[in-house]
Amino acid sequence: ILMVDEKGKNMKCLTFFLMLPETVKNRSKKSSKKGNSSNSSNSKLPPVCYEIITLKTKKKKKMAADIFPRKKPANTNTSTAVQQYHQQNLNNNNTIPAPNWQGLYPTIRERNAVMFNNDLMADVHFVVGPPGGTQRLPGHKYVLAVGSSVFHAMFYGELAEDKDEIRIPDVEPAAFLAMLKYIYCDEIDLAADTVLATLYAAKKYIVPHLARACVNFLETSLSAKNACVLLSQSCLFEEPDLTQRCWEVIDAQAELALKSEGFCDIDFQTLESILRRETLNAKEIVVFEAALNWAEVECQRQELTATIENKRKVLGKALYLIRIPTMALDDFANGAAQSGILTLNETNDIFLWYTAAKKPELQFVSKPRKGLVPQRCHRFQSCAYRSNQWRYRGRCDSIQFAVDKRVFIAGFGLYGSSCGSAEYSAKIELKRQGVILGQNLSKYFSDGSSNTFPVWFEYPVQIEPDTFYTASVILDGNELSYFGQEGMTEVQCGKVTVQFQCSSDSTNGTGVQGGQIPELIFYA
Repeated sequence: ILMVDEKGKNMKCLTFFLMLPETVKNRSKKSSKKGNSSNSSNSKLPPVCYEIITLKTKKKKKMAADIFPRKKPANTNTSTAVQQYHQQNLNNNNTIPAPNWQGLYPTIRERNAVMFNNDLMADVHFVVGPPGGTQRLPGHKYVLAVGSSVFHAMFYGELAEDKDEIRIPDVEPAAFLAMLKYIYCDEIDLAADTVLATLYAAKKYIVPHLARACVNFLETSLSAKNACVLLSQSCLFEEPDLTQRCWEVIDAQAELALKSEGFCDIDFQTLESILRRETLNAKEIVVFEAALNWAEVECQRQELTATIENKRKVLGKALYLIRIPTMALDDFANGAAQSGILTLNETNDIFLWYTAAKKPELQFVSKPRKGLVPQRCHRFQSCAYRSNQWRYRGRCDSIQFAVDKRVFIAGFGLYGSSCGSAEYSAKIELKRQGVILGQNLSKYFSDGSSNTFPVWFEYPVQIEPDTFYTASVILDGNELSYFGQEGMTEVQCGKVTVQFQCSSDSTNGTGVQGGQIPELIFYA
């Protein structure tokens, strides 16, 4: 008999001879007639003869996960039990009571995950967190050693210590649990409020893939609000890619970053590096006010009264990194000069710097910051007037665009009047999937030429790659204006590629081929 499975694999050839009882009975009768009944061997059943031949096939060995793919169990009770046990060991470290829990999980990965935060067979415990906020967590030395070289050295190295309980005061319990979950379950579970602490744990115990996931998470969630704090942490963790991304955000959205609460949480070294930054795209009065806010919080950290003297004390030499002489005279006179942070001699010398022909020597940096140079993406090959009159009666001109690299939109370039000089009122808006990311209401003056005139957002808006955004403007002014024509669907601007498509928000005729919003102004 040839035994095969339904796919024709695992073939075995089974050959056997079986003497049925009736046949044996007939043979016995024949033997008795011949007088051979005295021969005891003839009265016994003949032995079963068989031979198994295994056919060799070139076949790759399968793992349990291949043989038993994860499916929803047909038995509802079994499925509920698995979910219940899994949830139980995520929330606490109770021992799973099921006597045959191994049978509920077909793969080694799933069975290994059951041990996560579970006292069952635990041979070590960790007391994690600072005094007063500790949490006792179970562990299994073999699993931990497989996932981390630090744990391997701790438990199996030459200097291994046989301790049943290990104290870890410098790691937050939630972050340590997130690391354990990755080691046991091969799952990455990150949250915005614990990702930095998890990155610290991953770095400390040398779990590089988890550390990389933390950095990716931080880069994705990076904004002007947290860029300064992440800059400080990225330098501490020696993550150059994250550091570079932080500087990109801080440079382009400097005023937002400096006004954020996170700026006051940075260390002194990071403060100095920001105040030295040549490409900081901010007014110097904003830099000055941010430094004073940091000094006030630093006084609280050092348990000092936030007096003028103490603020200047904690700022130290960093005060001279603020380029006070480059401020507008009004900003200096109404702001820095009356703050009290400067001495009388410093205030007099700076006033002389503004007004005197022979300028005094200053300790402050007197050279303006270079800032960032905006780039302009022009989407029309020509412009026109007369043949068609582009009218503005409260209707919206709109276009959609996408970029292949992260940029910061600072504003739009717009056409002006074709009948001499005129003033326009412009409401500009930037949206993503209907959500307003930035808007501003301002006026601009056109001189009657076909040039474009910039209209700026209050703060640059961060634009993520490979996502379409909607740029819109509502103009009020001279109805006869220039308009673009011979529009391009794709424009290469430096290292950035910009794609354009029509927007359903456009009610005044602007589209890819022609209309308003000829330019996107951005930092990259």
